[in-house]
Parts: sequence; structure tokens; C-alpha cells
Amino acid sequence: MILDLSALKPAQVYFHMIQTLVPRPIAWVLSEIEQDKYNLAPFSYFNAVCSDPPLIMLSIGKKPDGRFKDTRVNIEQRKDFVVHIAHREMLQDLNQSSATLDANISELDRLGIETTAFEGSRLPRIKACRVACACECYEIHELGSTPQSIIYGKVKHIYIDDGITSANEKGRLKVHADRLEPVSRLGANEYMSFGEIIRLARPK
Repeated sequence: MILDLSALKPAQVYFHMIQTLVPRPIAWVLSEIEQDKYNLAPFSYFNAVCSDPPLIMLSIGKKPDGRFKDTRVNIEQRKDFVVHIAHREMLQDLNQSSATLDANISELDRLGIETTAFEGSRLPRIKACRVACACECYEIHELGSTPQSIIYGKVKHIYIDDGITSANEKGRLKVHADRLEPVSRLGANEYMSFGEIIRLARPK
């Protein structure tokens, strides 16, 4: 089967892309609505793009009515945001936080998700998450016909739960993916929980 994307409508292109570009990591993004009130939303058009400076990328579409999504608005206005890597036990809350709500409603309050202070960050982090990245807005680009908001975030600090780490024989920090148990996005309504680890040495 060959799909000619030029012959398809944007919605059809999206449908095929999310089912074939899998699995995708999920950024569970906390942004500030106002002081002590926070938005929380998941995005799977997300990845690391640079190490110097340390940058991550979020690609955020628009609301059905054409307005910018709340996460984009909050990041543009207040600059700081926190990206979490959710694990399997948090999947239900992560999925529920994708619901479309009024801009002034906090998903954290609605779902009863507890936060805690994040050293080095003005914003808190989700207490139960095992990895969180404190970020500041680096650049925002608009791309495509919609357009999509491409947000580059500079990672300032990373929180890692001590229980998922160890030191290797050289003293280098090792984050154990099987202890982190990250969830990822597939197509339609599907997610993937952490499965088999396959270890392959890098060829020389």
C-alpha cells in the first residue's frame, strides 16, 4: 500500500501520520493560567531537538474554533512551563487532561492532581511524576496552513526520582527506563505502556 498524502485532506493526513509515526513520547505540560492556578495538557508531537542549548519541541494545533490552545497562550505570555514524563499509573489522569475545557479551568484542580515545589523552577511539578523538566520559552514559530505552533523550550532543570536511577561503572548517572515506565502515544485512542527492553551495542 502506498499513500499519496498530496491527494488527502489534512484530517486524513493527520490520521495516517499518528498511526504510523509510533510510538511517540508524550509531553505532559504544566503551564500557568494565573498565580497559583495551572493548566495541564498532553502533547505527542514532542521531542528533544538540541543539546547546546538544551531544547525540546512541542507542536501545538489550534482549538476547533480556530483559537490558540491554552498551553500556547500561557507559554507565550508567561514563558515558564514544566514538561512531565508520565508513567503507566498516571495514564487515566493524563488522558482525562486532554479534554477541552474553558481557559480558566485548572485540570490539576479538576482531577485532584497534587503538585510540589520544583527546585530551580518558579512553577511546581506534579508530585507523582518520576521525571519533570523545568523549561522556558526559547522561540515560537508558526508552521503550515492551520498553522501549528512550534514551541521550543529551553530546559533549565530536570527532576529525576532517585528510585529510577543508579550509577554505572564509570559513575555516570543511569536512568532505568523500566523503572520510569513511560507511556507513549499510538494512533486513534491507543497508548502504549512500557514493554520489552532490547539492548543493542552501538556499532563502531
